[in-house]
Amino acid sequence: MSIITDIARMWLTRSAKPFIFRNENDSILHFGECEGLGLYIHIPFCTKICAFCPYCKTVYSKPLCDRYINALIKEIHTVGGQYNGKKTVTGLYFGGGTPALAADRLKEITDAVNEHFVITEGIGAELHPDNVSPEVLCALREAGVTKISIGIQSFGMKYAGILGRNRPDAAALKKALANSGFETVSMDFIFALPGQTAEDLKTDIETAFECGANHVAVYPFIDFTFAESGIKTMPKKEKRALLDRITDFCSLKGYARTSIWTFASDAEAKYSSMTRDNFLGFGCSATTLLKEQFKINTFSVEEYCARVESGRLPTSLTLRFTRRQRMVYYLFWSIYSTKTDARDFEEFFGVPLSKMYGRELKAAKLLGFLTEENGVYRLTPKGVFYYHYFENFYTLAYIDKMWGIMRRQAFPEEIRL
Repeated sequence: MSIITDIARMWLTRSAKPFIFRNENDSILHFGECEGLGLYIHIPFCTKICAFCPYCKTVYSKPLCDRYINALIKEIHTVGGQYNGKKTVTGLYFGGGTPALAADRLKEITDAVNEHFVITEGIGAELHPDNVSPEVLCALREAGVTKISIGIQSFGMKYAGILGRNRPDAAALKKALANSGFETVSMDFIFALPGQTAEDLKTDIETAFECGANHVAVYPFIDFTFAESGIKTMPKKEKRALLDRITDFCSLKGYARTSIWTFASDAEAKYSSMTRDNFLGFGCSATTLLKEQFKINTFSVEEYCARVESGRLPTSLTLRFTRRQRMVYYLFWSIYSTKTDARDFEEFFGVPLSKMYGRELKAAKLLGFLTEENGVYRLTPKGVFYYHYFENFYTLAYIDKMWGIMRRQAFPEEIRL
């Protein structure tokens, strides 16, 4: 897997230089000139740790959660106070973990954010199905949340069991979400589980929309080496056939494809934590992407709190991009929406996309991965599948390695990818 990603990296960056993350900690983050800036906040607490989940999380305790939220608010003020005035940002996204476990303090957090930033595209928050209650939803609305994403994974008893989860109560969800007032109600599902069929996923998707969702995300299962799920991955041919059938089903139903993994019954319903040109991340394991650097906070809740309480930023590692590396990162995530606009690329980098990657774009069109019209490149169904396929290699070669190390070491000296 690393051979494929290494060859792709060297070809696209025109260099043998790897991505080098070093134990460097900038005290000042130059985000003031960044356009299209988003915000991400990580809440790492869960009542139960799901074996298949790779994200930074820890078992919930009220005292530790309160200490963490206090540190989180301090980090927001420390970074936000570096800008003179209020910086306009696209949106704010709460991930986890289970942000609902801190529902009673979310308004404190958003109040701190609002002291430094003007949010133009709303606030999103992840939810566990067990936390979808009138009380939690009310707390989210009071905190300014306008979009929610519920991690269903599967409504089916069999697949909930494979994932080590309780089967979500569709009737209870429907009752709680009736007239909930959120502009986007998204539900997440995992596909390519052992034995999973298109009929299983169709039932999940239809149930989601019947329960009040107007947006669904269908993510491929990825077997992280440090996860202890024991779930076997689906072979490539079966996975592609399953994805094609789900794509055809959603198309026939009139659901709009809003990204590689997402479909919406309402074309205006959008939910994504990834499609930002730049973003600031707050909390343990949160990442920050700026024009010339990418940084990631420590995965340790204790070390995170200690760093912030001492007046320092909780940065664990920093990558200084070469120009080509930044372009590759930009293109990889912009095409997640299934399209990328050459004009946006040129505005961001000051150079035509065709000049930097003309041969690659021509080859992608000849291979049937892309179409192009008026400078807008769109993935074909074949291209979407191979994005899925390459993303799996990318995740296991890069993210799996980095997260595996950072789960063991709060502040590694260096990671080369």
